[in-house]
Amino acid sequence: MDNEGFKSIFSLLNADYVQLNKNWNYRNVISPFYRIYLIEDGYGLLGEEDSGHVLEKGYLYLVPSFTLCSHHCPKHLSQFYVHVLEESTDGTSLFSSGRKIYKIRSEPEDTIRFKRILQLNPGRDLRRSDNPREYEKQPTLAGFQKKNNLIPLSDYIETKGLILELIARFLRLEYFQPAEPKKIPSKILDSINYILTHLQHNLTVEHLADRVSYNANYFSKIFTSYTGERPLVYIQKKRIERAQYLIIATNLTLSEIATETGFDSLSYFSRTFKNITGQTPTEYKKINSVV
Repeated sequence: MDNEGFKSIFSLLNADYVQLNKNWNYRNVISPFYRIYLIEDGYGLLGEEDSGHVLEKGYLYLVPSFTLCSHHCPKHLSQFYVHVLEESTDGTSLFSSGRKIYKIRSEPEDTIRFKRILQLNPGRDLRRSDNPREYEKQPTLAGFQKKNNLIPLSDYIETKGLILELIARFLRLEYFQPAEPKKIPSKILDSINYILTHLQHNLTVEHLADRVSYNANYFSKIFTSYTGERPLVYIQKKRIERAQYLIIATNLTLSEIATETGFDSLSYFSRTFKNITGQTPTEYKKINSVV
């Protein structure tokens, strides 16, 4: 991977040390942010019984954003956790080619990192609920993002460094292979940024090509070569990804989400959503909303 192609920015949402019991039992959770766990005592299960990981003392776990998994604690589980939001200028994700649960043996420095994050960021816990879906609602998510501006700049920068150190631990895994980014021409990168910030508008190949003074056919060819997707396919996937985020992180209705993500009708939105995710928006909302 070309290190200069790394564009992800990570920011803290929440962090805490908790002691859980059998009430920590939630299925089919998907979050728009990363979750990192350090198990201090007890055991649990992250993922499905046949394909998940046992949460055990002395290990560190990473769940990338938009990774579907379940949580279960049979009896007792003590853990540190941090939840981290990833953002990038071109809409890519560091773990886009490997959205699965990662597990590594912890080291003494990991405990120091978690404790230091807690020390630098007081009041970032989720005492109201242990339900991993609860904190995905808009007021909580927005509130924790805002708290990053309420701490000293030195603490904010140090927190970012500690988060990067934790994530870097998983990048050293032999089986982790980050996607190889291509050096994207400025006009295509500009088009990607425009798409990501104008998903609610009518986006056509002709309009996108005209913005960068390209012929529509040539623009489509170049865009596809650097993104791996034809422009309209790329746009629809980004719209549905945005819709997934809005469904689990806000209280907007499905009709409002359809409008917010650029669909002319709820029926068209629903068909596209199911074609891409395998679920209707209603099914997706039912699975991932607070019970």
